[in-house]
Amino acid sequence: MMTEIDALKIAAGQEVAVDLMRPADAPGVAALFRAVYGQKYPVETYYQPQELVAANQDGRIISSVARTPKGDIVGHNAMYRIAPCPKVYEGGAGLVLPAYRNTAKLLTRMIAMGLQAVPEFGGEGVFGEAVCNHLHTQKAAVTLGNIPMGLEVELMPAEVYQAEKSAPGRVSSLAGFQTIKPYPHAVHLPQAYEDALRFLYEGLAEPRQMETSTQAPPAERRSRLAAEIYDYAQVTRITAWETGWDLIAALEPLEIEAAAQGVAVFQIWLPLSSPWVGWAADVLRGRGYFLGGLLPRWFDEDGLLMQRLRHVPDWNAIQLLSERSQEIARLVRRDWEAARSVRMS
Repeated sequence: MMTEIDALKIAAGQEVAVDLMRPADAPGVAALFRAVYGQKYPVETYYQPQELVAANQDGRIISSVARTPKGDIVGHNAMYRIAPCPKVYEGGAGLVLPAYRNTAKLLTRMIAMGLQAVPEFGGEGVFGEAVCNHLHTQKAAVTLGNIPMGLEVELMPAEVYQAEKSAPGRVSSLAGFQTIKPYPHAVHLPQAYEDALRFLYEGLAEPRQMETSTQAPPAERRSRLAAEIYDYAQVTRITAWETGWDLIAALEPLEIEAAAQGVAVFQIWLPLSSPWVGWAADVLRGRGYFLGGLLPRWFDEDGLLMQRLRHVPDWNAIQLLSERSQEIARLVRRDWEAARSVRMS
């Protein structure tokens, strides 16, 4: 079994084949993660060969690897389920051993391998988070057709990148999407974000029937929220399956619990299928939440990402590749400034 020490000694320049992960590759994947991240990578599955094999067998994770003729694993990327809709996979967990980072398009080839496998497991869209402390993953995403749809501000702690010293502070992620199987449907656009969302939809290569959200929720409607706290990242993600007049009452206990556990970043996902999503967005803006972006197919129908931080972000640290991503950052920052002024008034 290859250890992390062995991984660091693998000679550069060997031929590398890109393939879907085989069970025998799993210990090498774990060693690769230790070589690059130490024990700091936030998803424990990649350090546990048996768990990783099981997840690949049932389609929760689709791992692609870069393998030398001797069987050494020098690269990895994954597609995995994270959205409320199981038809949406996220691409991530991409890393390459330092000695192989100049190998032509190695990360891009692994991502492409995973994209080819997604339909076999019922996937109809792929979501991606490209880190913004450098441009490498953003370049790979563009090459593979991933369209920027939002900016998750200071999503990840600097500690994750400590081994490579590539981030002095928390790291933002550019959220993107790629359609595998089109699903035309109707969406409701909050008035506060109508222009921003129409801009984001220009990048989506499939039709939507758009209506402006002007309704309030029915009197009997109650909120149904579910929260997950990611301790390692100091992030909570709240899924708003339903929103009603009790939205603040339903949200406050989740926020209090998250804050007590040291959460720094609050995210909430709203369904754009709801005719009163604009009302819900306005309520959240009054609590300091601001625009994150568009989440195509997130609930099967599309979703809206909103976010709130307990600190002032370092906007100048965010590196962005394209004009579209830079415009997204401007829209997000403008709404952050508006939300901040509301909370300070």
